[in-house]
Amino acid sequence: MTAPVRLLIADDQDMVRVGLATILDSEPSIEVVGQARDGREAVELVRTLRPDVCIFDIRMPVMDGIEATRQVAGPDVEDPVPVIVITTFDQDEYVYDALRAGARGFLLKDADPDLLARAVRSAADGEALIAPAVTARLLATFASSRVGSVDEPVDPLTPREEAVLTLVAVGRTNSEIAEDLHLSMSTVKTHVGALMTKLSARNRVELVIWAYESGRVDQSRRS
Repeated sequence: MTAPVRLLIADDQDMVRVGLATILDSEPSIEVVGQARDGREAVELVRTLRPDVCIFDIRMPVMDGIEATRQVAGPDVEDPVPVIVITTFDQDEYVYDALRAGARGFLLKDADPDLLARAVRSAADGEALIAPAVTARLLATFASSRVGSVDEPVDPLTPREEAVLTLVAVGRTNSEIAEDLHLSMSTVKTHVGALMTKLSARNRVELVIWAYESGRVDQSRRS
């Protein structure tokens, strides 16, 4: 049998934190190994418990979820732990900053138990987004002021990679991209892998962020 995903939950609201822990610990495929009331405690527990996945509230005292995410999943972390951030509003500007800091994706606090469990398992499996269309909308809202803040890759993107990147950025899944571009799934995966290498992206979220901050999505919408 596959070992359960070891999960750490951080939220300063006891009712929310305990509620999430109760829901997720009841899943046979998930084991809640720790709980924290603030970001600093969460970072300390990550370093001692080494969970497989973390769920962090964005707004916490002492250290917020953005900085906690940066310290356990940021680009400078040698052995990052996947982080899912949770918030009350899907248009929260802080969610964008958390994704920029290294979070794999985000959920709303009123997400149903099945979605919560799938999010944790997906993060453990290396998946970056639970609701890509929602994340793409969020990035479109807050990335516009940062267009031009990223450098072009040394190895330029091919026209096909540009097309794949645009579809990733607007929330298409691999199967949808394959259908839209009349490609096989394996070819789409090859292109996504090449994009990650060229753009030094560790996951799909970072591809989406780069696409918006480079102005790719706006350019495609005008064409």
